[in-house]
Amino acid sequence: MSRNGHNGRLDVRKTYKMLIGGAFVRSESGRALDVEAPGGRWLGHVCRASRKDFRNAVVAARKAAPGWANTTAYLKGQILYRAAEMLEGRAAGFETVLQSVGLSASAAKAEVADSIDLLVYYAGWSDKYLQVFGAVNPVASPHFNFSVTEPMGVVAFVAGEKRPLLDLVSGIAPIIVGGNAVVALSTGRAAVAAMELGEVLETSDLPGGVVNLLCGLRSELIAQIAGHMDVNALVVQGGDAKEAATLREACALNLKRFFLRPDRSRNDEDPYRILDTVEIKTTWHPVGG
Repeated sequence: MSRNGHNGRLDVRKTYKMLIGGAFVRSESGRALDVEAPGGRWLGHVCRASRKDFRNAVVAARKAAPGWANTTAYLKGQILYRAAEMLEGRAAGFETVLQSVGLSASAAKAEVADSIDLLVYYAGWSDKYLQVFGAVNPVASPHFNFSVTEPMGVVAFVAGEKRPLLDLVSGIAPIIVGGNAVVALSTGRAAVAAMELGEVLETSDLPGGVVNLLCGLRSELIAQIAGHMDVNALVVQGGDAKEAATLREACALNLKRFFLRPDRSRNDEDPYRILDTVEIKTTWHPVGG
């Protein structure tokens, strides 16, 4: 802590915890990571997730997944819209956080605004994507045949670091709109914004366990994430070709769907991101005499 030059008070530094199962918790290992601004100024500590923390998060996500999948599309949209409202109300604070990790004032303002707009965008898709991606199929038999989307279950998401807040929102929003629960990993300086976002989500009527936020070392956890047998899909931002090849192979071994996205997307507003983490279920129903 350091003294405030205006009134002699000590600064009250924030402790950034992880969000697992609707509770803000420390790592089971007790480890933490120092977070520094680009110039070397110390910003604080964030918890360093262990493999056990990840397993705990998957258990929480799996427990929350059925209830969230059965939540009405209308309510899912309302909850995402509420998250946008909460983020709007804390916009100035998020801009300060983003500036502290290296963004310019204009870039921080733009990123917060884009994140709010993105939550509203996916909230709007909540009761519409089924109409777009579902279908009534013509068949040459006396059956009514139709296809509908169904959540995959638990999706792991490894966020990039170049857009600390927007990368996280652009990954999480389409996953949960599709009815999945998510375990997201944020690394480096971006973890500070991630934990702030956790507070927004937890005050937005989102059921505990639907979104679980971990912060830690990408190199330490990503192989276990790809190999975990109770994770249905893995979405990864950034990384190099070697990492991507290793993850693709690990996901293939346990039939996990794998998606690799660039560090900077040209279009975060993309309903096909919802389609990435849902299954298409086709039903045959006999008709006629």
